[in-house]
Amino acid sequence: MTAVAVDDVTKVYGEGHTAVTALSDASLVLRDNEFLALLGPSGSGKTTLLSVIGGLLAPTSGSVRIGSTDLIGLSAKEQTRLRANRIGFVFQGYNLVPFLTARENLTVMASISDASRREIEERADQLLVELGIADRRDNLPEQLSGGERQRVAIGRALVTDPELILVDEPTASLDTELGTQVVKLLAAEIRNRGKAGIMVTHDLRMVEYTDRTMRILDGQLQPTTQPSSDA
Repeated sequence: MTAVAVDDVTKVYGEGHTAVTALSDASLVLRDNEFLALLGPSGSGKTTLLSVIGGLLAPTSGSVRIGSTDLIGLSAKEQTRLRANRIGFVFQGYNLVPFLTARENLTVMASISDASRREIEERADQLLVELGIADRRDNLPEQLSGGERQRVAIGRALVTDPELILVDEPTASLDTELGTQVVKLLAAEIRNRGKAGIMVTHDLRMVEYTDRTMRILDGQLQPTTQPSSDA
């Protein structure tokens, strides 16, 4: 089954002689239970593409489908509901609420998703155990290490049981050892839960934990490749 279909998506910022094309006729298909690495240097358009797929940014032209749902045809309210229930985000800067504990940063999702608070709380407790941070559940983000904060962010992305996980540079603030642990954990959670995932990264060492790799340069997607065992 197709989890995501991106067809000829173009994103242009500005108009006239000041216009900048961030994406140019980008197309990709992501299947259920597939973890894709999207590689590219800074400014290549990879984060823009992730934002368009997640409904955070509207394309200038083209279409995006999440499952059978045409994202472009939804109202702002419908897009918000779709993001809350069907898409999980792991942001580069964690984006944790600083005055909420680790557990509360997961359970706060009950206020925007269609799942009941009881369901969210049960999933939160299970995820905190799976992610190895159950003993840190009552700590504020400032009391957590970078790796622990990233695990909380992953838990928050998964707690609503979404079908698609979008991850932006998960290793940017971590050393190699911690970064590897986080990506391996993320890959395991995606596969064990039967999700689809896209990870934006510039770190070639992390692609071996994904199923497939695509490169983007100057807003254009390059041919798909399989990850190399010696990446």
